[in-house]
Amino acid sequence: MFGQPGALTGAFDFLQPGVSQAADAAVSHINEAGGPLGAELEVVRRDTAVDPQEARSVTTQLVENDDAAAIVGLFSSEINPLWNFLQDLQMPIVTPWPGSTFLDTRGGDKATPGDISDDEWVWRTVVGDTVHTGGSAVYALEQGYETLGIINGNTEGERSYVDGFLSVYEANGGSVAEQVEVELGASSYQSALSRLFDAEFDAFLVSMPQESAITALSDWSDGGYGRQPILSDTLAQQEVIDQVGSDLHGAWVAQPGRSGPSYDTFEGIYSEAGDAAINGWTPPSWDSVQVTALAIERAGDTSPEAIQQNLGPVSRGDGTPVSTFAEGKEALANGEEITYQGAATPTTFTQHGNVFGAVSINTAQDGAFTQTTQVSAEDVREYVTEGEY
Repeated sequence: MFGQPGALTGAFDFLQPGVSQAADAAVSHINEAGGPLGAELEVVRRDTAVDPQEARSVTTQLVENDDAAAIVGLFSSEINPLWNFLQDLQMPIVTPWPGSTFLDTRGGDKATPGDISDDEWVWRTVVGDTVHTGGSAVYALEQGYETLGIINGNTEGERSYVDGFLSVYEANGGSVAEQVEVELGASSYQSALSRLFDAEFDAFLVSMPQESAITALSDWSDGGYGRQPILSDTLAQQEVIDQVGSDLHGAWVAQPGRSGPSYDTFEGIYSEAGDAAINGWTPPSWDSVQVTALAIERAGDTSPEAIQQNLGPVSRGDGTPVSTFAEGKEALANGEEITYQGAATPTTFTQHGNVFGAVSINTAQDGAFTQTTQVSAEDVREYVTEGEY
């Protein structure tokens, strides 16, 4: 059984249906292929509401009461404050959610899969903020936006998004004219916007959860402030356009790309499993379940140590490329080494348990967000040092 802490309620609950459907579709596919070690896989999902203390309680329940073999969830806002607890737990956490720069050099097996003494137990199948905010910063500079205003929420996720963006933006000639940090959940942000737009800048970055961002952007529209909006990755939602209105036309969002070698395979299976919309965390959810099940199959064991020691070997190296658990199970049975080719990215885990991939630019136009271009993984890599991610 895999445990999945999830955002069934709270500020990010609108993203959970796509993540849940992808995990459930992966489980069905894995069981149709005979299951890991011939057993039927199950995912038990519990709500954390993206609250760190609730996440601690839920993770403990999943491990101690539900006997989970691995955890396939947890957000940055939960992992970062619970880091020491999660290390003491010594349970593989393969999560599709966290973008935090905190994880850039933490997590993974340090490229020594046979030795778990230096391991840090957290792996993520989604590209981190350093990657996709780097892609967003590259795109902003390419568009000629050399001076920026910023309004961001006061939580770890919102700050991390801004930090990741600025690490590339400022290193390549961009500058910040004004940054305003706000409390989330306010009924109005007019005062903060007034302070922000007193400064001169080409574009403004909004890093806030959806509900607060809608309030701030509606205030921006009502105030007639103008200028180019750049939105953080969770804001490419139809509800944002519907509630803010046509002034948002031209706003763009950089999100983790959908450039994995097996994306088409994933999409075909996913679309038959339900009608939840695909978001930036949906393909990584599929990948987290697939690669963890393959680690069990290669290990021949479901212990946390065995899974931890096999996540690297099934994702790296020169083994037979496989797109799904079914292909991997067959190749392993034939005595071959495998390398899982993911849906979101190639899922080639770095020593710190991270993945790398392209960044999609989605633009608000004609009443919807549409992917208008993509920043390739190669272009982003020019700005993100490989050993530091």
